[in-house]
Amino acid sequence: MILDAHGHLGPWPDFLIPDPSADGMVALMDRLGIDAIGISHLLAVGPSAEEGNRLAFAAAERHPGRFGVWQVYNPHQRNRLTDQGVWGVKIHPDVHQCPLDDRRYDPVWELGLPVLAHGQTDSPWSDPDRFVTVARRHPGVPLLLGHAGLWPYGFARAAGLIRDHPNVYLEICGSKMTGRWIARLAAQVGADRVVYGSDACFLDLRIGFGRVALAPLDDADRALIQGGNLARVLETTRSTDRGTTEGRLP
Repeated sequence: MILDAHGHLGPWPDFLIPDPSADGMVALMDRLGIDAIGISHLLAVGPSAEEGNRLAFAAAERHPGRFGVWQVYNPHQRNRLTDQGVWGVKIHPDVHQCPLDDRRYDPVWELGLPVLAHGQTDSPWSDPDRFVTVARRHPGVPLLLGHAGLWPYGFARAAGLIRDHPNVYLEICGSKMTGRWIARLAAQVGADRVVYGSDACFLDLRIGFGRVALAPLDDADRALIQGGNLARVLETTRSTDRGTTEGRLP
């Protein structure tokens, strides 16, 4: 099973996205053999978390089993969250201008679901060292460090910072990532701590997938990164007291 941890739908005001639609995303997924992709709607990341989340759920309903929803939480809007039928929560400290370890994000950690967060080396909001702070406070919450720190000069540092915090995973989407860097990160923290993501439709799904498909990895490590690790995280966090698990895995 190939699972893409980091996807989006919808437009963004200052970035060209040729096809922001769910139908276009599924067509590309079918061409590449990707079973499911975790999505947050860019409207939710930006001005309206409630409306953007509604659009993400609607897309998942139209394409059963193909989209897992990362519901966005905006700490300024304090929008409602659910623990049913989702992959977890998406937060973007840089867009929100709220540090990852700020207490205003406490409702996210208290939910106990996996969290995908934008991570950016040297950002005052999302530098990887803030992920360590959160990991220490909430060791039971799986935390995906989006973009593995974003900038190549920070990849190795991000890996070093999270190595001793087993609930933090390096999610490797981004235009600066390469197949060689993916292999280096897997060697540094273990292939079981690296998660494939593409940032589609923000970035081209074909390029993001190709980096992992052609990375210098053995087949077992590639399988973990392409979906095995994320499947394990999603299965581990399922529990009967959260109601339905429909929509968690295809």
